[in-house]
Amino acid sequence: MFSKEEAALLRKEFWTSFGKSFPRKWLLYNTKIKGFSFKFVADRKKAAVCLDIENKDELVNLLYYDQLLSLKTLLENEIPDVIFDDDYLLENGKRIHRIYVPFQGKFSIHNKNTWRDCYKFYVEKMSKLEDFYINYEDVIKNI
Repeated sequence: MFSKEEAALLRKEFWTSFGKSFPRKWLLYNTKIKGFSFKFVADRKKAAVCLDIENKDELVNLLYYDQLLSLKTLLENEIPDVIFDDDYLLENGKRIHRIYVPFQGKFSIHNKNTWRDCYKFYVEKMSKLEDFYINYEDVIKNI
């Protein structure tokens, strides 16, 4: 078991190590769509790459999510293990629309032996997710 301080240091080391091992400028929040962002997720039990839709206006969220649903087959061709969730519950209790790819291997941010495989997963899947967005950006933004 780790203290809060030890866990915080381990999380910081995880993300710093990822950035140094795979230096790249990721799209993340730079989508030019308010409330539409790419995220890397890592905690004690799971890791994932995500596309989160969380605008303050729920109608806007639904429109973007519907646009992405219309492209679902195309995205599944690129990333077969992608999951569309129109009612994803975050740890803080907020409900969002999330399109994500979970890491299927064993992972814990507290176990350094699992980091390398997770990093490779991040690079492969987030690159595909970003490429998909770039290729269909005009369609997605056309709400």
